[in-house]
Amino acid sequence: MTRVKICGITSAEDARAACEARVDAIGLNFYPRSPRALSVEKAVELRALIPSGVQVFGVFVNAEAGEIMKIFREVRLDALQLHGDESPTTVAQLARIAPVFKALRVGPDFSAVTLEKYPDVSGFLFDTADTIPGQYGGTGRLADWDVAQQAARSHRVILAGGLNAENVAAAILQVRPYGVDVASGVEAWPGAKDHAQLREFVRESRRADQELNSSVEKLRAR
Repeated sequence: MTRVKICGITSAEDARAACEARVDAIGLNFYPRSPRALSVEKAVELRALIPSGVQVFGVFVNAEAGEIMKIFREVRLDALQLHGDESPTTVAQLARIAPVFKALRVGPDFSAVTLEKYPDVSGFLFDTADTIPGQYGGTGRLADWDVAQQAARSHRVILAGGLNAENVAAAILQVRPYGVDVASGVEAWPGAKDHAQLREFVRESRRADQELNSSVEKLRAR
C-alpha cells in the first residue's frame, strides 16, 4: 500500500483531521522561512496528539546536525526529512541514529547516480526541480514523474511536488512510489489545511492502490 504523508501540519485541528483520515505519516516543519514552520514547543504539543500508528517526520533545511538531533529527541520524531543541500557526510552521520529520507529536486536532467551518494538513507523524497528562490518544497509545482518512476523501481521513493486530490491517483498508478507527500495541495492557505481536500487526497490514494491491486490479481489469474 502506498504510504500517504501530509506535510506542514501546524495546528491541533489539522493534526486531528489527518489522523482521522488515516494517513500514514505527517510532517512537522522546522525550516524558519517556511509558512508552515513550527517552534519546538508547538511541535511537542502537536506530537502528543499523534497516535503511535502515524509516523512523524521532522522536516529540516540545511540545519546543523546537532540541532536536528536535539529536536529529534525533544519532539520524539520517528524520522528525519532533509530537504536542503545537506552533504552526503551529514546525511550519513544522521542516518546512523535516525531514519533519514533525503529530499531531492528532480527534473528531466536528473541523474540516478545522485542516489548512490546517499547509501545510508531509508529512502528519498522526490520534489520539483522548479523551485522558488529560498523555498524548499511546498511550491505546488509538479515533480518529474518519469524520472521518479525509474527510480522507484530500485529505491524507496516518496513522490512530492504539486500533488493534490485531482492528480494523486494518476501519480500512484504511473510511478508506483513507496509513498506520496502533500503540503500546499491540500491547503486552504499556506499553513492551514483544507480538511475536505485532505480527506479526498487520502481517498484517491487508496482508490489508486485498489486499482493497482486489482490489476495484479488479474495478471495472476491468467
